[in-house]
Amino acid sequence: MDICKAGRIVFKVGTSTLTHPSGLINLRRIERLVKVLADLKNMGKEIVLVTSGAIGVGVGKLGLAERPKDIRSKQAIAAIGQVELMYIYDRLFSEYNHTISQVLLTRDIVEEENRCALCRNTFSRLLEYKVIPIVNENDTVAVEEIEFGDNDSLSAVVATLCGADLLVILSDIDGLYNDNPRKNPDAVRIPEVHVLDETILEYAKGAGSARGTGGMITKLHAAQLAGDAGIDTVVMNGEDPAQIYDLLEGKPVGTRFFAHPAQA
Repeated sequence: MDICKAGRIVFKVGTSTLTHPSGLINLRRIERLVKVLADLKNMGKEIVLVTSGAIGVGVGKLGLAERPKDIRSKQAIAAIGQVELMYIYDRLFSEYNHTISQVLLTRDIVEEENRCALCRNTFSRLLEYKVIPIVNENDTVAVEEIEFGDNDSLSAVVATLCGADLLVILSDIDGLYNDNPRKNPDAVRIPEVHVLDETILEYAKGAGSARGTGGMITKLHAAQLAGDAGIDTVVMNGEDPAQIYDLLEGKPVGTRFFAHPAQA
């Protein structure tokens, strides 16, 4: 697929991209991201945003020293943070005359055929209304049996539900490297991945950010899920959202994971 022609794009942004190391919201970055996404919408693109950050924003709002580890606290803090997060998105997108909607999902919704169809229809109608759906996992009610576990996987599911042309995962790293670039200055970024084999999966081993739940391995799993549905995935650094323009102009940005040839 020619990335320049992608019309319906799902963007996923993680907690580590949305917040400062303090845990508080990175207002400058989220403002830049919203401005770019609003501009893409003005160009005629259909945009869906999968956002992490409810727990991270809730932690910051309550002034906690660290992210809690027990389920009850995380669910309560997600309820607080989700309100704040959506308020910020609504205010910023409204400045560019774009309407947003909130969609909270758990895994059981997309695994049950009838509910999955209803969810797919909702996304379709929201996009027909020219609305930007903003999606998150419903952390306040999600337990192990029904949680996605990471929003990278959720973004691939959403891309499939929406029939997206492209999935873009904004991370705190420039893409997939053949070694950990934070530890090895000679690590080389891999611009394209056509086959997600064991060698590629081995490159991705490592922990995620202290403010998030994922890591490169969850992004590869997301790329695999999206690829099985015929959707290309790009993992790129979200520090400078303006690079999204470069990506959609066909310039080499991040790592592109090509969909399975038989289904692309």
